[in-house]
Amino acid sequence: MTPPPTRPSPTRRTLLRGATAAGAAGLLSGCVTAGGGDDTEEATGAVTDENPLGVPDDTGLEVVMFNGGYGQAYTEHAAELYEERHPGAEVDHQGVQRVGETLQPRFVAGEPPDVVDNTGAGRLDLAQLAASGQLHDLAELLDAPSLDDPAVPVRDTLMPGVVADGTLDGAVRFLNYSSVLWGVWYSTSLFEAHGWAYPETWDDMLALCEEIGQAGIAPWTWQGKFPEYMVDPLQSLAAKTGGIELVENIDNLEADAWRQDGMLAAADAIHRLVTGGHIMAGSEALSHTEAQNAWSNGEAAFIPCGSWLEGEQQEVTPEGFDMVMAPVPDLTAADAMPFGALQGSSSESFLVPAQAANPRGGLDYLRCLFSLDVARGFTETAKALPVVRGATDGVEMSTGLASVAAAVEAAGEHVFGYKYRLWYAPLAKAVDDATGELLTGRLDPEAWADRIQTAADDVAADDSITKHRR
Repeated sequence: MTPPPTRPSPTRRTLLRGATAAGAAGLLSGCVTAGGGDDTEEATGAVTDENPLGVPDDTGLEVVMFNGGYGQAYTEHAAELYEERHPGAEVDHQGVQRVGETLQPRFVAGEPPDVVDNTGAGRLDLAQLAASGQLHDLAELLDAPSLDDPAVPVRDTLMPGVVADGTLDGAVRFLNYSSVLWGVWYSTSLFEAHGWAYPETWDDMLALCEEIGQAGIAPWTWQGKFPEYMVDPLQSLAAKTGGIELVENIDNLEADAWRQDGMLAAADAIHRLVTGGHIMAGSEALSHTEAQNAWSNGEAAFIPCGSWLEGEQQEVTPEGFDMVMAPVPDLTAADAMPFGALQGSSSESFLVPAQAANPRGGLDYLRCLFSLDVARGFTETAKALPVVRGATDGVEMSTGLASVAAAVEAAGEHVFGYKYRLWYAPLAKAVDDATGELLTGRLDPEAWADRIQTAADDVAADDSITKHRR
């Protein structure tokens, strides 16, 4: 999409973008939820069958999205649809890497964009934004007629769980776009060449790691600069062995939840990759792209990642690599969940700020984004599963995407997810930091659990943090 021309007159947004770096740094030191400036009077247009959300005529729209593994093609496509629907409007579409650092000063100043894709490392704290009234209620969008069939409201075009995932304190504050599953990735062509089979138990995984190492290949690598990538298999192992009760205890900040037997056993299982010498040397210093590129180049056999990996690697993966995602192996023969159980949820969070200059337009942009046309394009370009029903019908799937779809089908009702990362950002950071130490051998499983439990107890005791329960 060709960048739109500059708006004809300065706006509060363009003036804010012209602020000095020092001024921006000062704002960043403040709370993301602080108010700033005068309240924006919401502009509205006539409500008609063609304009059910009352978007004002000739009013620009600003969209800021996370420019990550999914790329920007699908959000640019939504911008094109929006401009077709509103010929007098210009969409200012921007992709950024660090959403929180970029937009925190603007939320503080009361000058946010009209639409935000809040994803990636350093994203904004959604729970805190919602608690301080900074996020627009999306119920009106969900009840609006969908772009594809006016007889079907937007909410009925979404996969189960999407609305619940975006609900905070009884109101829908954001909508996730991608159906994300987490697992362990490997190359089927590499495994076929060596006669290896994907293991179904952790003991079998460790035995295979020995065999892989003897072939001169590192068994595992991981995205060391972003420890949350390895948190995913660890907490998958914990949930599989301890069941949904373990997951709920973690999310509900129950006493000693991080010292549960299942959680300690999972931390020990991951730690055995370290003590067994099964992790590629130097992995702790790698970014996500560096680790993933090493894996794509055959330097390591396994890497943990979400279902976006194939799309993120499609420009650098060798032909014939044939990557697939598999569920995390069982920890024990007595696991509470069967082999094939998956950690999953919706992801890629889109929101309309409460102080947006054109919230009506923001809602209608999301209506375009969640259309079948855009969702099918997302499937094809991002090689990922969108949350829009029917979006994959008739789409030819690559090996990675097909493996994710097959894993979802096989998991059935055994798809689980944790909520603490969304609800309690300080706890999520503590988990990531401690897991990074676990993977370098500087913490053992017991010390890992103790450090995180202390952080969880601090969150539970902090009356300034809004609490949630499952």
